[in-house]
Amino acid sequence: MASIPTPHSLADYVSVRHYLYGLKHHGAKFGIDRMRLLAARLGDPQRCFPVVHVAGTNGKGSVAAMLEAAFRAAGLCTGLYTSPHLVHQGERVQVNRARLTEDEIVAYVRELQPVAAALGAADPDDHPSFFEFMTAMAFLHFARREVDVGIIEVGLGGRLDATNVVQPLVSVITSISLDHTEVLGDTVAMIAREKAGIVKPGRPVVIGALPDDAEAVVREIARERGCTVHAVREVFGSDVESLPETNLSGDFQRVNAATALLALRVVRERLPVTESVARGAFANVDWPGRWQRLAVAGREMIFDAAHNPEGAQCLAENLARFVRLTGRRPHAVVGVLGKARAAAILPVVARYAETIHLVEVPHQPRACSLAELRPLVPEEFTGTVATSSLDALFPSAGVCGVGGVNDAVLVTGSIYLLGEIMDRLLHEKRLEQGRLQD
Repeated sequence: MASIPTPHSLADYVSVRHYLYGLKHHGAKFGIDRMRLLAARLGDPQRCFPVVHVAGTNGKGSVAAMLEAAFRAAGLCTGLYTSPHLVHQGERVQVNRARLTEDEIVAYVRELQPVAAALGAADPDDHPSFFEFMTAMAFLHFARREVDVGIIEVGLGGRLDATNVVQPLVSVITSISLDHTEVLGDTVAMIAREKAGIVKPGRPVVIGALPDDAEAVVREIARERGCTVHAVREVFGSDVESLPETNLSGDFQRVNAATALLALRVVRERLPVTESVARGAFANVDWPGRWQRLAVAGREMIFDAAHNPEGAQCLAENLARFVRLTGRRPHAVVGVLGKARAAAILPVVARYAETIHLVEVPHQPRACSLAELRPLVPEEFTGTVATSSLDALFPSAGVCGVGGVNDAVLVTGSIYLLGEIMDRLLHEKRLEQGRLQD
């Protein structure tokens, strides 16, 4: 029988990473009762700072990053909690965009482990999961660093997400479309009801450009809970040229910028940020993996986490612009979780790519196999389609086996794929923290 870890046995990051990886096998227990228990044992640190809570099918990470950039530009100390990470586990928990260090993760896990063990001893189902550990770390870290605001991104859905123990100044819902249907429901209205689970009585709600049926559900729930609704379309209109600009590429990012700006207006009495400061921050926001262009291995590498059908539409917009402006078609590396997502992404890639390299996303049981991906490439695609492995394409730091010098290489599909390739390309010694993805 395996020994039960103790704080003493969690001596370094390697042992802590192994322990946290083991927590993934507890499985996801949907509902927030377990997180409420953990937070209460810790003294409810999430109540020590104002919160902006951000949910949405797409755009929630970008909106969270924009909000953080604006608050920080206004001189506020910011906490940013997002998931998943790209390369470093500590990216999930940041104060003023400084990520949690490995030593800090070790210290927090040593502190949390006895609390988790006690909860699990009373009821095995109450032992916190990996995501709940990370959420608790964020709450503790933000409270102890005395942040002026915590921007908390929902992990999955909203109503049953571990982050939903917060009482926010404002709830933000960026977008709603079909994704995670096996968990959240198979209609936009059903998914909207799950996302709107973050709406708290009497607290304002900001919504992006939602489908009509989704917006109706959110407004219904807001009305029942006595909340005012602030909608991007009502304030800014539907013309993209009327929306705030941002350095993040794509018209959809301007919708995200409008959503963030509207949320800043709603909370400005408590957390003042001027319009000019916010717009300046949006012009310089840093959010990796969203049409991120890097010069690596003599190539222009483009990393874009277009991981679902709505994301595929945004990818199409950016690819069309890229091909039009540069006259180049990128060589694409594609790995996806789930056939429905792959069926939306691969036709877009085929429309603009020179070649397509299909790979399996490592460490992810939901990853599409090569046999599943190949038939989803449209028959009319005339370029080369290759099935390969990451070991073959990215064998070591700074080495890329896709395309040639001065070519463009697109990496798209799962955000986990992006992180894995970044780790391989950019680090002499791989960090291998992709196993901690949830």
